[in-house]
Amino acid sequence: MKRRRRFRSYEVPKYIKEALEILRPPEDITVSEWAEKYRILDSKSSNIPGAWRNSVTPYLQGIMDEFNRWETEEIIFCKPTQVGGTEALQNMLGYIVAQDPAPTMIVYPTDVLAETTSENRIIPMLKNSPSLREHYNGRASSKTELQFDNMYITLAGSNSPSSLASKPIRYLFLDEVDKYPAASKKEADPISLARERTKTFVNNRKIYMCSTPTLRSGHIWAAKEAADREKHYFVPCPHCGVYIELKMNQIKWPGKETGMSDLDRVEFANYVCQECGEVITDQHKAEMLRHGEWQTVREKGKSGRSVAFWINTLYSPFTRFSEIAKEFIKSHDDPDRLHNFANSWLAEPWEDTKLRTNADLVLENQTDLQEYIVPAWTKLLTGGVDVQENCLYWTVRAWGDFLTSQNVAHGQVLSLEDITNVMNMSFQKEDGGRAMVDLCLIDSGDQTDAVYDYCIYNTDWLLPCKGTQTMLSHYRLSTVNKPGSKAVGLTLVLVDGGKYKDMIYARMKKERGMGAWMVYAGCDQEYAEQVTAEQKIVERANGRERTRWQLKSSHADNHYLDCEVYAAAAADILGVRNLFLQNKGEQEGMQIPQTPTARNAEPEAAQKGNRWIPECENWIGGM
Repeated sequence: MKRRRRFRSYEVPKYIKEALEILRPPEDITVSEWAEKYRILDSKSSNIPGAWRNSVTPYLQGIMDEFNRWETEEIIFCKPTQVGGTEALQNMLGYIVAQDPAPTMIVYPTDVLAETTSENRIIPMLKNSPSLREHYNGRASSKTELQFDNMYITLAGSNSPSSLASKPIRYLFLDEVDKYPAASKKEADPISLARERTKTFVNNRKIYMCSTPTLRSGHIWAAKEAADREKHYFVPCPHCGVYIELKMNQIKWPGKETGMSDLDRVEFANYVCQECGEVITDQHKAEMLRHGEWQTVREKGKSGRSVAFWINTLYSPFTRFSEIAKEFIKSHDDPDRLHNFANSWLAEPWEDTKLRTNADLVLENQTDLQEYIVPAWTKLLTGGVDVQENCLYWTVRAWGDFLTSQNVAHGQVLSLEDITNVMNMSFQKEDGGRAMVDLCLIDSGDQTDAVYDYCIYNTDWLLPCKGTQTMLSHYRLSTVNKPGSKAVGLTLVLVDGGKYKDMIYARMKKERGMGAWMVYAGCDQEYAEQVTAEQKIVERANGRERTRWQLKSSHADNHYLDCEVYAAAAADILGVRNLFLQNKGEQEGMQIPQTPTARNAEPEAAQKGNRWIPECENWIGGM
């Protein structure tokens, strides 16, 4: 008979238990797994109190778990409002406290918001979750400085540069970065100041940045565009099974033929799959989200040190398709509301579509005249030349009363001698006469010495020009003062390109006729695309919004647009805005051609008196 072994139990001292507890390795779990196991939501900060469930917002799992990918240093979340970006931040924060403690900082737009968020969201999270509460030292903490037994968390406002300095940190969280102030003359921007504090942990730091976008030049959109990898959330269609990205233009609702009002019609809005054309309802969304996945849509390199995630409100489990459609209907005729809809619902930067142009608009402005034929109403011919490294672009434009204009010809040549031939040719007029270019401006920003030398021998019809900004006037006459140049003393035209682009694009939208910006019949597509290669954007600098022109895409060519800017400046130098004063019968009234191609228009001012002012008032605001 075997004897049973007896074991004596000894009580382990408390200090040994604590030592062993410290030495115990952390659980091998991800941020999303930790949140589902330990995170507790209260009714004060969540509409779904209780244990955190990843199934409610499945798209947050991929963002949170990117935090565990050792190669990733920076996570960018460009989002609409109310989709859980801040909750993901708090889950990462809880994971750090429980699993991988290290100095941490959270930056909010203001100090007040930092204190409010700490009191109403972060501290309750720490107290509600036992795995966090055991580390939290509430007595030694303040609202903006949370102390733990193994780390600290600093909460700061981006409007307080002093709070973003000194202490080294490993984890940096930046919330709603598009509401941060811009850099000042004394301090760098808040994001740069905060980043400086992570230098000590350059090999294992983590930076999480989230925000609703505002402008294309805003922090979050710029960070998304600069990221090594960009991911969008794709969900399976419940009908065809193809993974699709939810887009606003696929939300459909009944047409006006139903006789219902716009707001009544959008109550029946649903999503139509772009692959199979079947209707997807709100009831399908939860299952689609659970089986969704983040897919890379753009990749710069294989390192993936920075990863950007983008999503819109269509994915929100709390927002019906009809609500999105209703908000769009309410917003589409109100620029301010549309601005908010683009940012807060679609997670896209705001661009005033009224300032955008396209090639079709140019081609719609073709007249009946063929290339190289000058309109009968022409009083001036000007040229513009854009100098490139291996070629030159040129344009010739006809000008009449009230800034009526038409492109007569344009092209691309290889040498300055070719420019001489073009600008000195005799153009045939529509009424049988002949015309030559009165003045041409040539860009001297590239190949400056060669351009100056060329202008010296052609001063009767040619002047050099350079682009500039922030001038009060459209152009200013200066002189060449380059030391050692033979062109010293030569007239140099400084041109504010932005002002002339405003003028060109405003008149491009006018109907063909007086005061319009037109092109010849058969104008080519390349020219049309180049003169509309830029768009006007709104950006924030030093706390103020300003507009500027920029290329629609980084690879676009805008040489013909520059040529047209120079041609317009040349016309200004020759007094194009006062051409109407040359008309006969000026004492009795002004002779206004009804269309730019009207020949020998009969004077009607004697019968109309001063009626020309209200009839032609549109040209006043075109500049």
